[in-house]
Amino acid sequence: MKTLLPTSTSGSLPKPAWLAQPEQLWSPWKLAQDILPEGKHDALKLSLHEQQCAGIDIVCDGEQTRQHFVTAFIEHLSGVDFENRETVTIRNRYEASVPRVIGAVKRTRPVFVEDAKFLRSQTSQPIKWALPGPMTMIDTLYDAHYKSREKLAWEFAKILNQEAKELEAAGVDIIQFDEPAFNVFFDDVNEWGVAALERAIKGLKCETAVHICYGYGIKANTDWKKTLGEEWRQYETIFPKLQKSNIDIISLECHNSKVPLELMELIRGKKVMVGAIDVANHDIETPEEVATTLRKALKFVDADKLYPCTNCGMAPLPRHVARAKLSALAAGAELVRQELVQ
Repeated sequence: MKTLLPTSTSGSLPKPAWLAQPEQLWSPWKLAQDILPEGKHDALKLSLHEQQCAGIDIVCDGEQTRQHFVTAFIEHLSGVDFENRETVTIRNRYEASVPRVIGAVKRTRPVFVEDAKFLRSQTSQPIKWALPGPMTMIDTLYDAHYKSREKLAWEFAKILNQEAKELEAAGVDIIQFDEPAFNVFFDDVNEWGVAALERAIKGLKCETAVHICYGYGIKANTDWKKTLGEEWRQYETIFPKLQKSNIDIISLECHNSKVPLELMELIRGKKVMVGAIDVANHDIETPEEVATTLRKALKFVDADKLYPCTNCGMAPLPRHVARAKLSALAAGAELVRQELVQ
């Protein structure tokens, strides 16, 4: 029997302190190279256990084997130079030292497939795997070869499709593409961004999702949000195109945001992962607060298509905070679930 209001996370969860420095992105590994793979899988099992203890229905790897949700994929591709970096402004918001594309990008071997097989072997629950989206990938590096955002995105889309097909074969139930760049480059999204995403999911039979949020709870993102005014209407520009796409699920930010909830009407008919947990502060939501967000969303999303979720990844949060937030998410969803079945 299918679970009503199945809960999930957006992707990343905090890493244990013995694996990497807590509460920061791009945190260097603490383990030596020869024992790092085992340590990553130990952390993956721990992250899975914490999701299960919290009552999460659709589980993931917590991105325990990756330093960053984008560069951890790019570093496995040929044609990219990680030694001679460039500083770029990511999503028009903050500067970062990133790798350079110096030749034709190619996937010479699977990137996350073995990790996905390991996760699949640890649980019978539905599993979700996150990949970076093509547009967000090109915004997280310096292109010295293609000199065209669209051309490079298309090459990445083809590479992502190769990886996604192998993840599907490994038993992944939902493949999610993270596209925070969709909330910034609206013209590109509508002109070729959604088309590139469609290329990335071509031929897949498992469910597909696109996660579009306002970013991790880091200062650059929270400062940016303060400039967006009383209503955040970015989704309004891109939802109509996504509603017509073949993507099954759209994941968005909701709780503690200024996104007008009626914008979800623009994707009526799609499954929606509604962010009911704020990742930008350490306050623990109560189950009732989560339930209130979900009840509001149900005005615009059919109950059988609503997936309670987190606003974004929780890698920068303390582990105890993330655990408590996950428990609140599951408990809040259960409150609404009981109301719906009465």
